[in-house]
Amino acid sequence: MNALPRQAPARQWSLPGWIALRPTLSLEVLAMLASAFFLACYNIAFWRAIVVQLDASWRLIAALVVLIWALQAFLLGLAFTRWTAKPVLTVLLLVSACAAYYMTAYNIYLDADMIRNVVHTETREAGELIVPGLLPYLLLLGVAPTLLLWRLRFARRTWTRALAVRAGFLAAMLLVGAAGAMFAFKDLSALIRNQREVRYLVTPSNYIVSLARVLATDEQQAHAPLQPIGEDAMQAPRLPGGKPRLLVFVLGETARAANWGLNGYARQTTPELAALPDLINFPRTDSCGTSTEVSVPCLFSPWGRHDYDENTIRRHQSLLHVLQRAGVDTLWRDNQTGCKGVCDGLPFESVADAKDPQLCNGKRCFDEILLQGLAARIAPDGRDRIVVLHGLGNHGPAYFQRYPQRFRRFVPTCDTDELGDCSREQIVNSYDNALLYTDHFIDQTIAFLRKQEAYDTALIYVSDHGESLGEKGLFLHGVPYAIAPQEQTHVPMAMWFSPGFARADGLDLACLRAAAAAPASHDNLFPSILGLMDVRTRLYDASLDLFRSCRRAPGAPGATATAR
Repeated sequence: MNALPRQAPARQWSLPGWIALRPTLSLEVLAMLASAFFLACYNIAFWRAIVVQLDASWRLIAALVVLIWALQAFLLGLAFTRWTAKPVLTVLLLVSACAAYYMTAYNIYLDADMIRNVVHTETREAGELIVPGLLPYLLLLGVAPTLLLWRLRFARRTWTRALAVRAGFLAAMLLVGAAGAMFAFKDLSALIRNQREVRYLVTPSNYIVSLARVLATDEQQAHAPLQPIGEDAMQAPRLPGGKPRLLVFVLGETARAANWGLNGYARQTTPELAALPDLINFPRTDSCGTSTEVSVPCLFSPWGRHDYDENTIRRHQSLLHVLQRAGVDTLWRDNQTGCKGVCDGLPFESVADAKDPQLCNGKRCFDEILLQGLAARIAPDGRDRIVVLHGLGNHGPAYFQRYPQRFRRFVPTCDTDELGDCSREQIVNSYDNALLYTDHFIDQTIAFLRKQEAYDTALIYVSDHGESLGEKGLFLHGVPYAIAPQEQTHVPMAMWFSPGFARADGLDLACLRAAAAAPASHDNLFPSILGLMDVRTRLYDASLDLFRSCRRAPGAPGATATAR
């Protein structure tokens, strides 16, 4: 009988060798490799600032490479164990990839103020920043190295040997870092002393340190009520037969003075306000900060930028609390992300989720939504009132979503959240169209106030901060104030007073129009509004009251109370 031919064994499928490879590393080697990867891949914005903007010497560049590499490896060495290394490094890789994109694309600095903006943002606002350009960074610098990381094995040691090796590694990293610092100590010390903000470009230490500061501050504030201010506040009696006053404070968003038509911009972005003969424009106004999280608490505080202390401002009540205590009714209406603590414990309404089909698209509402139902909320009851309307304004990067189609007058526009896909002309056109709508919204608010016959009415408009539109490679806002360009700190401010309000307050509007040409800032608002509402308190600073020199009536409120 013939034997059957032997069949070849079935071929077993296997992964290619490079995929199946699972290299073994010590945790110390992993810390050094990770630090080098961070330094090379996530710090483009930092090296651009050092090499291009500051024109650093080769000695300083070499010193920074060694110093940052060694310090980051040291910190990773403190955090890494067999159980923590992969989870910790996974988070750092993914977050750093995102941070690198935004820092490179928009030239932003990840200081505590910027991180607070991120932590306190809402879903809709965050969604506008998730753009296609982020995906390559996330895949190449986040997902790919993370997949490689989870293929690694860690060398095993006895705990005594592991402790000894780790101690030696940490000591060595400190020595290497010190050597790097000494290599160019003079240049390095000058950099630290004169360019302190550049540290907010070093990733991932920038967002880690800033996040720790924000969380510590928020935790402290969460368990402590706001400390009262202006407990002596009293409102002067109204003149016999006088109407109650209604002041509407329109808090704008991200409008910059450079593109404000009333300030002489080449384009007329404020045609409706320019047609109002009784509007008063303040063309030289500076903000208190370069982000909403800084500017809003600051401009409603007695400390302002001139005595700025973030913790003091956030721990204390605001101008609105002082006014409410004095008997002035307050209301905050919001089409944004809240009042940043300014109105805590006071009447607050968010209209951001309204369903009006004419003004809302299911995601956002145009700012005119702030006027809907307002008349019913301010039905006269004999009290003076201040209403804050916090608008969406020119909030980027989705400038094209901030105005109805009929305000798309400057074309072509940037109709995407991804500013990198648009020319500067398109970006500026969209931004200017949003200013056209802000102009319309303010004009409509004034028209609303003219109809309130039971009140003497007034309006103050000011933006919280400005915006960069590509100047010096910068976009959006949030650059640390000490180095911020004027595009982010110079903001529009305008005011309107009904004849009855001006007469009751003794305001000489011709005098005020002339005085408006002088420099002003957010610091002027706290005492100026106290003065407008006839509220007397030791917090009133006459030297900062914009209206004091233009009051005809003797005995202006708080005239003898200048101490804070």
